[in-house]
Amino acid sequence: MKRKVQARALEEGFVKVGICRPDAVPEAAGRLRAFLDAGRHGQMGWMADREEWRGSAAALWPEARSVIILAEAYTPDGDPLAGLAQRDRGVISVYAQGKDYHDLVKRRLKRLGRWLIEQAGGEIKVFVDTAPVMEKPLAQAAGLGWQGKHTNLLGRDLGNWVFLGAIFTTLELEPDAPEVSHCGTCTACLDICPTRAFPAPYQLDARRCISYLTIEHKGPVDTELRAFMGNRIYGCDDCLAVCPWNKFAVAAREIGYRPKHGLPELAELAALDDAGFRARFAESPIKRIGRDRFVRNVLYAIGNSGLPQLGEAAAVLVEDDDPAVADAARWAVGRLRGEAWTG
Repeated sequence: MKRKVQARALEEGFVKVGICRPDAVPEAAGRLRAFLDAGRHGQMGWMADREEWRGSAAALWPEARSVIILAEAYTPDGDPLAGLAQRDRGVISVYAQGKDYHDLVKRRLKRLGRWLIEQAGGEIKVFVDTAPVMEKPLAQAAGLGWQGKHTNLLGRDLGNWVFLGAIFTTLELEPDAPEVSHCGTCTACLDICPTRAFPAPYQLDARRCISYLTIEHKGPVDTELRAFMGNRIYGCDDCLAVCPWNKFAVAAREIGYRPKHGLPELAELAALDDAGFRARFAESPIKRIGRDRFVRNVLYAIGNSGLPQLGEAAAVLVEDDDPAVADAARWAVGRLRGEAWTG
């Protein structure tokens, strides 16, 4: 049955599959508690709200006997860091440049899950980054790869450009051997981080992570961090892009992950109202942060651009209804004028 599951998963478009027990990562709960105690989750209160489930896959669904972890590649064709030099344009994380991965991965998981029930019976639950499941430790336990020093999953035959999905099942399936770290002495991912978000290898302080700041953080971003955000307006790929193991990255099979457009112009994005924002990002994961937070990010990028011609796009928003947008607009205008920020 295990061999059949693996073969079927590859047919569905996944690039790698592994199996572990729900209780395969007993140390996960303690690591999560330490992360929360240090306050490194920032405003992500949902991480603490369901801590018991997040810390133990066995607690999430006690009837489950096996967890099937699947990897789907979204490897970019070019260098995602190249856009950082185009200061009049906004850089969006590779994973969000196409269609929403939640929809695409879940569709595949459900098809695979239905097939599994038809073949072997049992019950299933499928998860894609929307439930209290610690997919990365489970993926390491299932042998897909390991959590690198940047805390993301990477593999010797995968690179680190992968989405993870999980199928919990009541079936007893033979588990795979866990993987161990192969990062060695490399610190490329730690060294490149603009905001120094890694207190130590294999540890992340989300409060300083640009992905967290542009996606999860509500309200104004700390002034000391704004300049380091550059023109990153949704997510950050720096630590992923420099990983040497990406020389073995597998190509993305799903055409839906391909970028719909080139790098968008900051002035155009700053002019988006709610309706325009929803229309532009209807099929993208970007839609979930809403217009206000997105335009706030765009204004930080305008302020960091060093291009006075973008000042007008920011100036029209200094009285925006959203306080964080108005604050970002004032900051951007002042920065382009070379004025000291007083808040």
